[in-house]
Amino acid sequence: MSLQDLAPSYIRAIAPYQPGKPISELAREMNLEPEDIVKLASNENPLGMSPMARAAIERTLPELARYPDGNGFELKAKIAQRFGVSAGSIVLGNGSNDILELVARAFLTPADSSVYSEYAFAVYPLVVQACGSQGIEVRAVDYGHDLEAMRAAIRPDTKVVWIANPNNPTGTLARPGDLIEFLEQCPPQVLVVLDEAYTEFLPREKRSDSIQWLQRFPNLIVVRTFSKAYGLAGLRVGFGLASPEVADILNRVRQPFNVNLLAQAAACAALDDTVFLADSLRVNNEGMKQLTDAFVRLGLSFIPSCGNFVTFHCGDAAGLNRFMLQRGVIVRPLAGYRMPDSLRVSIGLPEENARFIAVLEEALGD
Repeated sequence: MSLQDLAPSYIRAIAPYQPGKPISELAREMNLEPEDIVKLASNENPLGMSPMARAAIERTLPELARYPDGNGFELKAKIAQRFGVSAGSIVLGNGSNDILELVARAFLTPADSSVYSEYAFAVYPLVVQACGSQGIEVRAVDYGHDLEAMRAAIRPDTKVVWIANPNNPTGTLARPGDLIEFLEQCPPQVLVVLDEAYTEFLPREKRSDSIQWLQRFPNLIVVRTFSKAYGLAGLRVGFGLASPEVADILNRVRQPFNVNLLAQAAACAALDDTVFLADSLRVNNEGMKQLTDAFVRLGLSFIPSCGNFVTFHCGDAAGLNRFMLQRGVIVRPLAGYRMPDSLRVSIGLPEENARFIAVLEEALGD
């Protein structure tokens, strides 16, 4: 007997999540200099972290021999003040992925089912499968969530529905009115996880008042992250907002020191750095136009995106990906999302976007 047989069959069946290829790994594989590599695979902020967050980290360095505040008092207070919620409604996570896993661990069992969309974030089926629950995948419409079909897919044994808005990797966006209608029609005993990792990239007129909805819908959980617009992906810090009774359950399964000392300090400072956030949005908007203009010029179709990335269709995506890797440009293949003819490219700095476009033109022979 293999020792792997000690794990439940649903654990053994998991295909591990594949993150974007690191720069160091590509440098070794292709014998390239790291400084010559452009990584546009993981939706990271090309501006790095905010100056205020960096300064907060430097001030906190002498305290690293101490454990962080296991309750995250200062960060919770900052989040509560910024978003107008109570501290008892906040759950801190080691990135927003941690919050997703906490929801699954706290509420799903092998007797339950969970609903998510085709082309939605790959972590949803992973955390559902890790609990032995049955995942119900609902076919997407134009690469986006079909909320009416997702509501219809809810069964008596369904406990959690996952909605990414904007969605990764397609960048599609559900309208606020459609989300409210979904919440109104969703059974009150079914938790709805609204994953808003990319909401800061939306213009004001497209943003949902999701945090205000928490008072009306106690079964709603809103998930946010500091990894994208705030530029703290390497520190792994995110948070969930929920009714106090749901947050209490999540905090019971949360590890006490899941958000480290530097992450808490940096996140507090990042929330105050409105200049950096505005710069990040400007760079993203300009870069989005730079890339989509190139796709139009080159005759490549793409999915209009509301995030900091674009998915484009290119036929032999695996071949194009190899071509780009050989030339030091890392993008994200989407075969794991059953989109084998597509690649996702993150918005970078203008010169990084230009490098990607030049390699793309070379591959297409233009």
